[in-house]
Amino acid sequence: MTLTSLHPAAQDGPTNRKGRIRYHDVLFHITGIIVAIIFLAPIVWVVLAGFRPGPEALLPPIPPWPAGAPTLDSYVRLEQFGQSVLHYTMNSVFVSVGTAMLTIVVSLLAGYGFSRFRFPFQSLAFVVILATIMIPFQSILTPLFLLLAKMGLQNTLLGLVLIYTTLQLPFSVFMMKNAFDAVPREIEEAARIDGIKGPAMLYKVMLPLVTPGMVTVGLFAFLNAWNEFLAALVLLTDQDKFTLPVLMTAVYSGRYGSVDWGAVQAGVTIMMIPCLILFLILQRSYIRGLTAGAVK
Repeated sequence: MTLTSLHPAAQDGPTNRKGRIRYHDVLFHITGIIVAIIFLAPIVWVVLAGFRPGPEALLPPIPPWPAGAPTLDSYVRLEQFGQSVLHYTMNSVFVSVGTAMLTIVVSLLAGYGFSRFRFPFQSLAFVVILATIMIPFQSILTPLFLLLAKMGLQNTLLGLVLIYTTLQLPFSVFMMKNAFDAVPREIEEAARIDGIKGPAMLYKVMLPLVTPGMVTVGLFAFLNAWNEFLAALVLLTDQDKFTLPVLMTAVYSGRYGSVDWGAVQAGVTIMMIPCLILFLILQRSYIRGLTAGAVK
């Protein structure tokens, strides 16, 4: 018997290492499947609850699952609340897309300015912008209402877009500044040697490099505007201008004290679809944008 045969490391051959790797892979996949089931189960349950048949759709969506063929009656009843569901969906799409686009443009310019230019009180201005995140939205809702009334934008979807954009800007400017900080300055210097200056530097050189940050900012702005309820409820008074969250509150309140749970689940399903589609399409750029500037 040799000394090397007594050493534990000598007995750890390629077969044992492969066995440990496979064990870790199996454990990782099992854990991932369990976590996925935990997160997907409520979503699947809500979607299925929207297809409950007949009077069973009026009952709270709790187990056991009732018998009966799936039906679209809940979606038909949802269509009967106020204007059509498509009308309220288009209101939400206008507000959310407008908020995302305006937030991207403003935060892109502000982030580029804070990252690449030097001006008096630059650090103070950036800190003040970030400090506004700590101000509760409910505390400034009344001044915002009066400001929109003075501007003639109260009870308009455009006014709601401006409010949502204002609320998204502090975080968005911070994200875009980090995205620009992650771009080496040598790239700009090389572009200047090639004769690129002024605004062309931003949209020809820098813009493709910070696209993940823009996607992250736009996705955050869209999701927050899509799901926001309080501002839309307070600032919009005409029923035909309501967004989907306000419509869902009316559906959940019910008529004559009764709640149509089937219509509620159908509305929740409709609200989930754009969010899921956008996130699945943009998830790679979203993750890259979140990590931009994290490593120098």
